Amino acid sequence: MKTKLLILLTGMLMMNACNTGTLTTYPATEKEATVDTYFGTQVPDPYRWLENDTSQATAAWVEAENKVTDAYLEKIPFRAQLHDRLTELINYERIGSPSKKNGKYYYSRNSGLQNQSVLYVKDSLNGEARVLLDPNTLSDDGTVALVGTSFSNDGKYMAYIISRSGSDWREIFVMDLNTGAVLNDHIQWAKFSGASWKGDGFYYSAYDVPEAGKEFSNVNEGHKIYYHRLGDAQANDRLDYQNPSEPKRFYSAYVSDDERLQFIYESGAGSGNNLFLRLLDKDNAKVIALTTDMEYEYNPIEALGNTIYILTNYKAPKYRIMTADVNAPELEHWKELVPEGASTLSNARMIGGYLVLTYMQDASEHAFVYSLNGQALHEVKLPTLGSVSFSGEKDDKETFYTFTSFTYPATIFKYDLETNESQLFLAPKVAFTPEDYVTEQVFYTSKDGARIPMFLTHKKDLQKNGSTPTLLYGYGGFNISMTPSFSIARLLLLENGGIYAQAILRGGGEYGEEWHQAGTKLHKQNVFDDCIAAAEYLIAEKYTSNDKLAVNGGSNGGLLVGAVVNQRPDLFKVAIPQVGVMDMLRYHTFTIGWNWASDYGTSADNDEMFKYLYAYSPLHNIRNDGTAYPAILVTTADHDDRVVPAHSFKYAATLQASNTGAAPKLIRIETKAGHGSGKPIAKVIDETTDIYSFMFYNLNLSPAK
Repeated sequence: MKTKLLILLTGMLMMNACNTGTLTTYPATEKEATVDTYFGTQVPDPYRWLENDTSQATAAWVEAENKVTDAYLEKIPFRAQLHDRLTELINYERIGSPSKKNGKYYYSRNSGLQNQSVLYVKDSLNGEARVLLDPNTLSDDGTVALVGTSFSNDGKYMAYIISRSGSDWREIFVMDLNTGAVLNDHIQWAKFSGASWKGDGFYYSAYDVPEAGKEFSNVNEGHKIYYHRLGDAQANDRLDYQNPSEPKRFYSAYVSDDERLQFIYESGAGSGNNLFLRLLDKDNAKVIALTTDMEYEYNPIEALGNTIYILTNYKAPKYRIMTADVNAPELEHWKELVPEGASTLSNARMIGGYLVLTYMQDASEHAFVYSLNGQALHEVKLPTLGSVSFSGEKDDKETFYTFTSFTYPATIFKYDLETNESQLFLAPKVAFTPEDYVTEQVFYTSKDGARIPMFLTHKKDLQKNGSTPTLLYGYGGFNISMTPSFSIARLLLLENGGIYAQAILRGGGEYGEEWHQAGTKLHKQNVFDDCIAAAEYLIAEKYTSNDKLAVNGGSNGGLLVGAVVNQRPDLFKVAIPQVGVMDMLRYHTFTIGWNWASDYGTSADNDEMFKYLYAYSPLHNIRNDGTAYPAILVTTADHDDRVVPAHSFKYAATLQASNTGAAPKLIRIETKAGHGSGKPIAKVIDETTDIYSFMFYNLNLSPAK
């Protein structure tokens, strides 16, 4: 490793010319003779050493790469202008929907440029607000984020959950709501966990203390549910549930408001989850398995008396509502309340004695109010195509919903469930004119004939002449739906005459489980074909051209970008894969990567699955024959313990060592940041500025003064 460090510090390799007229030089990343054998096939992995994210050599490589990237970005003449404009745009008050707990109202607020939003409380809706918790005081640089809260049923305490530097590791603290004092209770090494109260304590999920130096890369195994009693040290917390026979599964607990029922979720081995029930009002009550098939989702909505309301896709790919009786809770006894419909049921809440159901129609959300006996009452009239989320409790007569769309910032409405009337409660003031833009939905045909929707947002006076700079965004995986949403960053493109295109790729949840499965495992190529077809459609319909088209995606979307660039580099001028899954042969060996096997399969499954993954893995299919690739800016972060940065490190090193034409192949590595959640505003502005500067510069788009 000393040899690697010496080379990184002293050796630089000239690779290509950038648009500034100067030569871009990349660190000469040393190669090792590491070779893995999969079902008789030998696969070199020359940059395996970059997987050691705590080594001195990797740190030196990161420093050298960032130096090259910074030098390139600094020469972009309008970078400072974009930074200033983005700062101006993002500097507006953002307030979250009020949540009523024990007679008080809680909500988040960001004055504009605060690194983290602040938690406020009011004694009444129109009362005076006071700060309850300001995460900006928890660190000097805004890298500690408040990621969750949970209130005790007696209204005395709030458990609050923080993340440091964007990591998925969580810490839980407790505040006395009467005094505002933070108690001595402190939970560490929680992950994928909330805090669910019962009596004078709460349930949470955690792992054993990880090996020092491997906190952000080692495989996470042995998820356990604990019960913490206030005042106790974490070491004395009671182990409530574990399943040693399945170490690579997640377990979490949720307790009903009346503290009678404990639901235990098991996930990580299929497309869905298992659901268990324990009756907490009975001594030594056993855990009852309600389901045994993890290919379906089973999500309790609420419990009323002995009736449990459940949202599920069991034998209903587009989801339905079922009920279970506490006295005979197993799946075989469940009854259908709201049957599967033509549209996908994406969310359900019980508020004020009603069921509020959200359906997706062609990836745009619509909301309906139902009675508790399953009768449809009315549709909630929403402003336009977009996304909606409701807040409220089962006994509340008052509810709010937040609506957003591509040019519609998150806006809060107060809603009357009985009269079906919405009243504007709070609208943000953003420094742009939404009336100047329009969103259209188009449909195009993928390679196998599938009909794929896509949203296009642009100025109303768009001229379809094939010369408009366009950003194509996609995800396509894990049953995650890409419904319309607002993004300040996209305004930089839109106000400069560009098009934002969001393709609704298979693998997502927009059309139910069949749509999801059509983009998984041995069908994953469908996702890439859908994205490629979207690019071809945009070019054929003269929205843009391949010299004006950029493609972007993050996480599973970063995998998408890497794969489509390898398969069709001619379609794109710019590619920006963010925190991407780039090594499809080894992804399951890091942190929680094993959890993605339900979508991807793994290279250890069988020869067929290995060959399929090997054939599209972004890392392993980079061309080296002089084929011109687009300008590529890879982004990752040092504390990303979901998609570890080694994916991007190895991918970028391979790109830079390959003969892929003259366009720059750079990597931007953020420090004290993770997969994206909880990132402070200052870092968001800097990263977004760099991404859009790189994109504009390589699309030959100069922002208006």
